[in-house]
Amino acid sequence: MGLTFIRIAVVYLVIGASLGLAMGISQNFMLIPVHAHVMLLGWASLGIAGVIYHLYPAAAATRLARWHFWLHNLGLPVFMVALGLLLAGTQALMPVVGLGAIVVVLGLVLFAVNVFINIKPAS
Repeated sequence: MGLTFIRIAVVYLVIGASLGLAMGISQNFMLIPVHAHVMLLGWASLGIAGVIYHLYPAAAATRLARWHFWLHNLGLPVFMVALGLLLAGTQALMPVVGLGAIVVVLGLVLFAVNVFINIKPAS
């Protein structure tokens, strides 16, 4: 599970870096919030979670880890696409932005619960 998180994190890294490059080339920085969220919630958060799951296989083997993965990776793309369209002027997508964000946060809460339950100090 840890390596799965790291691999998907790298996908978000490439997406976020490509978006940053495209904004720089076009000199249109309207999507900076999308870029920041992809890099932090996609690349950084999932990468760190992947390292934690790799170091603590007991946490990685839980249903909490699987639910964390799926909630995060279903919610984040919805959140980012809707946020980009909202920033471009489609105000009707605000509830979709909120829904995507809630799904991601639920995944993060499951990650936190998993850490507190299944990561123990070395004996």
